Amino acid sequence: CCAQRRPMTVASPPGRSSRPGVPGPVLFARYAYGPNRLGYCGPDDAAALLGEGALGGDDRALRELARGFEGAYPYLELIASANGIADPLDARVVEAYWLGNGLTDRVSSGQLARSIEERFRRRLPAASWRWLAETPAVGARPVHAYHVLDVFPRLGLLRGGEVDGVLRVIDSCRIRWGRVIERTGDWLVVGVPPLELVDGRLRLGDSRPERVQGWRDGVGFLDGVVPGDVVAVHWNWACDRLDGRRLRNLVRWTERQLEIANRAI
Repeated sequence: CCAQRRPMTVASPPGRSSRPGVPGPVLFARYAYGPNRLGYCGPDDAAALLGEGALGGDDRALRELARGFEGAYPYLELIASANGIADPLDARVVEAYWLGNGLTDRVSSGQLARSIEERFRRRLPAASWRWLAETPAVGARPVHAYHVLDVFPRLGLLRGGEVDGVLRVIDSCRIRWGRVIERTGDWLVVGVPPLELVDGRLRLGDSRPERVQGWRDGVGFLDGVVPGDVVAVHWNWACDRLDGRRLRNLVRWTERQLEIANRAI
């Protein structure tokens, strides 16, 4: 587990989510937009993700965009298949991937092991693959935190001399949570627990204020956000409002994957 770990306590925010009944393709777009707008993953159409995600969207267009996310979409297919759900973009499946929920737990270690072998074995050096192959048996499941903290070959760089840069990339890529302090125009100040490397182990530090974007020229995914709300942040973009259940799931799965990541450092 994490060295010198401080107990992580999370006070539940007000029981409001981004919007009740957000369709799965729209929810996917909201979480995928942050890195996509920076050109890091998915099709080259960030404007469509923003517009469709903000307005409730063209279902067919959003589904086509989602299939272009070669990193994320196979995880959605795996979660859906393991739970007997026909649609990989069912809202429950999308939530299970980005935040973690009961569907994530129902993917067996064997199912995940077969999936990652098919996807990653040929792309990794033998030593990296041997470690990754063991992760399903010790509790890994197909949640975004797993891909960020445990799959990325970048984790090997933590033994090298570019720790700060690597940590910033990993921390930006993971789905983070932050309590809103204030809003100014298209930007929010939120209190976010950062990822730290202490005594050779990853852990979450004490919350600190960060400035994150929530809108582009007034267009975004958060309606009526107020101080005290807790939002999900992906690549410095506030993409969703989290109620208590989803916040607890996100914290739990993040901590679980951190424990697994620390086995390889």
